[in-house]
Amino acid sequence: MDYRRFNDTYVVRIERGEEVVSKLTSICEAEGIKLASIEGLGAADYVVMGLYSVEEKLYHKTTLSGEEFEVCSILGNVSEKDGKPYLHMHICVAGADGIARGGHLNECRISGACEMFLRRLDGHVGRMQDPTTGLNIYSFD
Repeated sequence: MDYRRFNDTYVVRIERGEEVVSKLTSICEAEGIKLASIEGLGAADYVVMGLYSVEEKLYHKTTLSGEEFEVCSILGNVSEKDGKPYLHMHICVAGADGIARGGHLNECRISGACEMFLRRLDGHVGRMQDPTTGLNIYSFD
């Protein structure tokens, strides 16, 4: 992984074999990023994504592997929970058949390249657990 900062934006390159969530988390820790938006694209060979069931209050995970996928989009944000960066991202990927699949991003290993923008925002937004849904939602306290 490598990155450069231009004003409020980090331009990030994640290398083949590296995992997206852990690399972005390490940038946020190193740079003291507490609030940001995330966007990116690339190619992956291993993806774990989820769909949250509000009724069950848990994520149902789907693992995609065994082929290469175009990462059509990664969108998300950075906030803070328990004094640490909290990344919330969604992903859309497509296989050779062109069929797109998406969900909450848990893991994504890069097979070719990944290019991302991490836009730092001034301020701080925390997270709290919503008692109704069980989700960690924004807290503006």
